[in-house]
Order: sequence, then structure tokens, then C-alpha cells
Amino acid sequence: MDVYDSAQGRRSAILQRLREESSVNVTELSREFGVSEVTIRKDLRILRERKLLIRVHGGAITRSNANADEEEDRNFNFKRLVNAREKEAIGRAAAAHIKNGDTILVDSGTTALEVVKNLQKFHDLTIITNSVNAMMEALKYKRFKVILLGGSVRESSYSTVGPLAESNLNLFYCDKLFLGVDSFSVEAGLSTPSVEEASTNQVMISRAREVFAVFDSSKLNKRSLAFITTLDKIGTVITDSRLPAGVRNQLKGMGIEVETVPV
Repeated sequence: MDVYDSAQGRRSAILQRLREESSVNVTELSREFGVSEVTIRKDLRILRERKLLIRVHGGAITRSNANADEEEDRNFNFKRLVNAREKEAIGRAAAAHIKNGDTILVDSGTTALEVVKNLQKFHDLTIITNSVNAMMEALKYKRFKVILLGGSVRESSYSTVGPLAESNLNLFYCDKLFLGVDSFSVEAGLSTPSVEEASTNQVMISRAREVFAVFDSSKLNKRSLAFITTLDKIGTVITDSRLPAGVRNQLKGMGIEVETVPV
């Protein structure tokens, strides 16, 4: 009998995965161990009750990340589990704005990554990104032209940034930019914890004909260390339906298209 056929063996394997990767995803564990997502959720609940992990939406993280909510520049594997359902829906909605023949620019955010996961119906795209994760996802289609920008690699986001990435960006004209947002404020604009990410994002904005800010509503009314842009550079905001009506009206009053997905 395979060790994963027993609950104890499976839970031990989940803890080992957490030690190696700091986070786990319910769907991925279900597929790997050949059991239902209900069974995996039960495993995670029991391990949480034993104080061996921290449950988050869509999966779990190590207890060493218990204070991660207080850190502005969080690990990518942690961030992709937070509000995962909302991010998936936003990614689908954003992909609907793409047309065959487009050159799209995708930043390193976890929500922007969801856009790349929803390109099944297209056969002719050029995808430019500073995200190693987005590049790997785009290559799975085996039919798009995929360009990864050079630059220094940030371990926390698996992204390339800095003067080399920005120099690469200046070689291209892009139809659409899908920009993930760490912090979004009507007054303060878009911002991020990383000065290097902010600088690279600014060049991205300058190279795109249309800019789509994609983010879940938990990023609203926040301000991070590094300023990216004011809202007048954003053409469309795509977020979830928890966006307050007052903010929606403010954005529309600024000439920004607002699209919300149900949660």
C-alpha cells in the first residue's frame, strides 16, 4: 500500500511539502495524492487543530509565516493563496479583453498570473513579462511568442527588475498591460513595497497602449513604500464585487472603466 493511502502518511507528506515550499494548495494536493479536495481540507483542518500549520483560503502556510499578514512584501507562494478565488475570477475577466494578434505585457503579481492561465482560446499572441511564473505558464500553450525580460531576479516575487529589465522594455510597443497591484488608493494611486518593482512597473506603463489594473478588493485604500503611478495612467480597473460603490463612482468620475466580478 502506498504511504499516501493512509491519512497519517498523507498528512506527513503535506507537512514535508510545507517545510520545503512554505505553502500548499488544496487542488494541487488533491491531484497529487489522488483524493478529493474534501479529504485534503479535512487533513488541513486536523493539522491546523494540532497547531502544525496556518489555514488560508485555498490551502495552508507554515506556522513560521503566521505573521506574514504584517509583512508588506510577502512570499509569492503565500500571496497566491490569499483570495485565490477572487484572483481566478479577475484573471478570467481580464483575459476577455485580449484579442488575437495582441502583444500583452504581464507583470509579476499573482492576479496578473491568473490572466495568463486563461488564454486557451487564443492562437496568436506575443506575451512579454518580467515574471518567471507567468513565462512558465505561457509556455504551456506551445503556440505563443513568449519574451522574458532580463534583469536582477527578486526571490520573493520571482520577477526580473532593474535597469536591464527596463532597458529591455524600451524595445517594445505593447497593446495591453495587466498590472497586479499591491496597494491601491484613489488619493495615493498605485504603490508597492519594492522600489525596484515600482520603477519597472513605471516603464511598463509607458510602453502600453492600454493599462489594466487587476487586483482583489483587499488591496484597496492602502499605500506601500514605493509609488508606481497616479490613476490617470490607468484605463481599466478589474476587481471583485466588494469594491465600495463610492470608490466605483470616484473611479468612473475620473474616466476609468470599472469591471467587477462576483465573489
